[in-house]
Amino acid sequence: MYKDVYLSLGSNLGDRTANLNRAISGLGELGQVVAVSSFYETEPMGFAAQPWFLNCAVKLGTEKMPKQLLSVVLDLEQQMGRRRVQKDGPRIIDIDILLFGNSIIDTKGLVVPHPAMHQRRFVLEPLAEIAAEVRHPVFKRTVRELRDALPPGQSVKRIEHSSPRMNVEQRK
Repeated sequence: MYKDVYLSLGSNLGDRTANLNRAISGLGELGQVVAVSSFYETEPMGFAAQPWFLNCAVKLGTEKMPKQLLSVVLDLEQQMGRRRVQKDGPRIIDIDILLFGNSIIDTKGLVVPHPAMHQRRFVLEPLAEIAAEVRHPVFKRTVRELRDALPPGQSVKRIEHSSPRMNVEQRK
């Protein structure tokens, strides 16, 4: 069954723009990349002594089941050079499954909606650009409402030369 899935992508090592574009291309092999937000430069959370991130949100239409999608996403991260050595540490690529249709999933290794998405401006700002009216299945609030309810803080700056909903073929 075809599902709309929303993902958050981030990179703070190497050529961040190239890393995000490569990940977006890889996601295209899992289904149809329907929308891609602008890229946003964001300050790191948690372990602050690291380079700033480049983040975006992606809407993917897929027939994969949640665990299948997670497995392929983790493989893509590994193929791109992701090494999990420090929690919240620097990474070449990070891909999080935020929403999987209206599903609520709580299994070992996969929790959807992402349990911290409602607290993260670096997730909600790009996501609101492509899915402002999508409702969080637990909180029953739109992405826009969740973003607008965030306290001031974390710096998130849209990169002007990244175009919202840019044709995915142009990013390859």
